[in-house]
Amino acid sequence: MFGQRGRMNRRLWTLAAIFALGGAALTARIAYVQLMHADHYRAVANNEHFGQQEVRAARGAILDRNGYPLATTVDAFDVFINRADWQSLDDARKAAATIGPLIGQKPDDLVNEVRKENKGIYLAYAGLDFAKGSTVHNTDAPGLRMVQTTKRFYPEGDLASTLLGFVGRDHSGLTGVEHDFERELGGIPGTIYFERDSIGNKLSLGAERIGQEPKAGGDIKLTIDRYIQRLVEGELEMQIAKTGALGGSIIVMAPKTGALLAVASNPGFKLSQLDLNHPDQALFRDRAVTDVYEPGSVFKTLTASMAIDLGLVTPESTYDDTGAAYIGPSTIRNWDYSVNGITSVTQILQRSLNTGAVWMSGLIGPDAFYRYMRNFGIGEATHVGLGGEPDGLVRTNTDPAWTDVDLATNAFGQGIAATPLQVITAISSIANGGKLMRPYVVQEMETPEGARAFSPVVVRQVMSQQTAATVTDMMNQVVEGNPGHLAAIKGYHVAGKTGTTTGATLADGAVHDGNVASFIGFAPVADPKMIVLVKLDFKEDRLGGQVSAPVFADLAPSILAYLGVKPDGPQLVATGP
Repeated sequence: MFGQRGRMNRRLWTLAAIFALGGAALTARIAYVQLMHADHYRAVANNEHFGQQEVRAARGAILDRNGYPLATTVDAFDVFINRADWQSLDDARKAAATIGPLIGQKPDDLVNEVRKENKGIYLAYAGLDFAKGSTVHNTDAPGLRMVQTTKRFYPEGDLASTLLGFVGRDHSGLTGVEHDFERELGGIPGTIYFERDSIGNKLSLGAERIGQEPKAGGDIKLTIDRYIQRLVEGELEMQIAKTGALGGSIIVMAPKTGALLAVASNPGFKLSQLDLNHPDQALFRDRAVTDVYEPGSVFKTLTASMAIDLGLVTPESTYDDTGAAYIGPSTIRNWDYSVNGITSVTQILQRSLNTGAVWMSGLIGPDAFYRYMRNFGIGEATHVGLGGEPDGLVRTNTDPAWTDVDLATNAFGQGIAATPLQVITAISSIANGGKLMRPYVVQEMETPEGARAFSPVVVRQVMSQQTAATVTDMMNQVVEGNPGHLAAIKGYHVAGKTGTTTGATLADGAVHDGNVASFIGFAPVADPKMIVLVKLDFKEDRLGGQVSAPVFADLAPSILAYLGVKPDGPQLVATGP
């Protein structure tokens, strides 16, 4: 009996020891959890009990050079629907009848979209106007969730769409200025924490707290002028419709600073009709900055500048134009197959003679020719600060595949590829006393490090001031020395040059059996305030002097008057070369 009782006591002591050890282990675990890792497990509990939501920062505005907003941010709502609350078809139809009309969707379509899945949150509408959103917010609709956010608003409508670009659903810039200056415009998002139930849904009466306040993005002031931009876009659209052009680009620049006053490309897209799923994504790029073409005869002004700057010719120097230039086995003829006999350098530009450009390039020689070309910025991106800008294509005499024919054709703007922005930048040096300016499109901006202003940057002195003045006078004779020239404008002396390239690289980046017709001009000659490049792309042969020069003549008077430039002379067209 005593033995049995002893065995029972031993069992009890064993159980007591086990419980004691278990209690000690449990106590140690509690101490471990609550004392040593309290912060960790408190955070885990909070994560279970509280949800986290990002609060977008207000995006900075994009302004024109006078401070008028081109793109700005306004309050809005994102409309969400909790699918679980729409499992009842009657509840879903009742809610959709209220929500659908307010967000521009048919109730039945909305029901079908939401009920494709039975769980999760459905984004019914992103960026609903604040006034409409407030109306939706106050409706008694099952599953409705409203999140206050912001969206982009364009006070000037579709103005400068390809230049400004657009933002995606996450409010980050995808193209244009919106993308290229995302760091400055985007700001820093904030966070809020909210109580949620066991399946993650937000409690309607639960607590909310702010984790981090969002920091608004900075504003960017462009050099673009909204009036000039609208004028240019309207003219380009009208001329494309009038002439049947495939597309085109117009750039307006202040030649003494490099500031871009207007940049227009067509075809493009409209911000008011933005379709991110459009099959032709090329519509979203700014062709004046990203697409290359053969500049053609406008380049003869640069070839003449080289020869004059080297002291090889003067405007009065002559050569005997036989109508053809023979370079090895190749024959180069004038664009109109003309034979002009004794011809001056000024007349080479006036008549746009290919043979004259070839003659000058032979005097210049390949080493000097390509050195000047590099100095003009041909074959190198301008570093304007916009994305997608290429270097262009130039084959120099250091390339094993280069031949003398390359030098000859390059002299009149063929066999090379440059963007419209590179071409207008190079020729602006003639209007600016021989100084090549870096083009720029941002005037001021607010950055995370503070405000920043941009000033004109001289890249280099390409030619002497005297050479620039001489070539300017020759370009003036191109317009005013040819009676009836379609670029001439009343009351202002104009300097300019046409360009026509057959079988050229057109807007889609492929070579077609068509041509590029262009004109570049600046005014007033004595003190240039603006330079304009007009480029139109065609399937059929069209001349720059016929279709692009008149565009300059239509735009220039309005731009000069707007800039406050007074007429500089009563004479419209000179009497002779």
